[in-house]
Amino acid sequence: MFNALVVRKDEDSGKTSAAVEEIGLDDLPEAEVTVAVEYSTVNYKDGLCIGPGGGLVRKYPHVPGIDFAGTVEASSDDRYKPGDKVVLTGWRVGEAHWGGYAQKARVKGDWLVPLPGGLDTRAAMAVGTAGFTAMLAVMALEDHGLEKHHGPVLVTGAAGGVGSVATAILANLGYEVAAVTGRPETEAYLRGLGATQIVPREEINETTKRPLESESWAGCVDAVGGAMLARVLGQMKYGCSVAAVGLAGGAALPATVVPFLLRGVNLLGIDSVMQPYDNRVRAWQRIASDLPMDKLEAMIQPAVLADLPKLGADILKGQVKGRVVVDVNA
Repeated sequence: MFNALVVRKDEDSGKTSAAVEEIGLDDLPEAEVTVAVEYSTVNYKDGLCIGPGGGLVRKYPHVPGIDFAGTVEASSDDRYKPGDKVVLTGWRVGEAHWGGYAQKARVKGDWLVPLPGGLDTRAAMAVGTAGFTAMLAVMALEDHGLEKHHGPVLVTGAAGGVGSVATAILANLGYEVAAVTGRPETEAYLRGLGATQIVPREEINETTKRPLESESWAGCVDAVGGAMLARVLGQMKYGCSVAAVGLAGGAALPATVVPFLLRGVNLLGIDSVMQPYDNRVRAWQRIASDLPMDKLEAMIQPAVLADLPKLGADILKGQVKGRVVVDVNA
């Protein structure tokens, strides 16, 4: 028997509840690889799955946790053997498939990535889906021509999980980083990650009737979407790109096509869930080499399984800073 955060649904009321329970190996879903989970983390999707109504959950009871890192315990997949360190993000684990908020998990071999040298399982979960997505965004900007001498790179939602890691990676690579935040108290934190400019959210969060403004940004990692993304598109330099990774500000995009037609701006969609295996490996290798571990440590907020119901509610309210690392065995 081992501990897991289990979400259950009352069939009469339709309400859901989440609590730490003991479950057994026989309760885990069928798949090729059983992992002794060491750490997980908290993402917006996790908050949806833990919270009232169950969010993205399709079947109950359910174990959330869209990320985890640990050690292979048993495997019928030739790529993995007992003792291997692995990391998992995406593939709808924690949503449609039982996830990492347990001391053991059983998943398909295709969903795992070998943990790269230079990272331990705790650091991997300080990275998690948020950091993995941030790295994919930086890679996409560079693949589309971003270079250090082009000018400042804007990061929206900079104090959140994706934004924090994106800021640290970009600064470590030598880019000038402008960090957007609606929380003035996070300025010292963001400067500590390497941001050279702090942009108050209210300066960039309103729509404008002008489809184009001054060319300000050589690139952008956008975790907000909505009106802010529309505004940023009109501020991009000629031929530069925005990597869109989130929609905290809404899914609608009240923009025109003018920035695309007159300035050749690129809008790059970043998907971390179904990312092909080879690019996952590439991204994790880049994380191990390009994310400064001291900056990563500064982002970490430790937690245990019993903390997850409150943390799930907090992240939905935008009240989580940096990266929560959940020690599932504590």
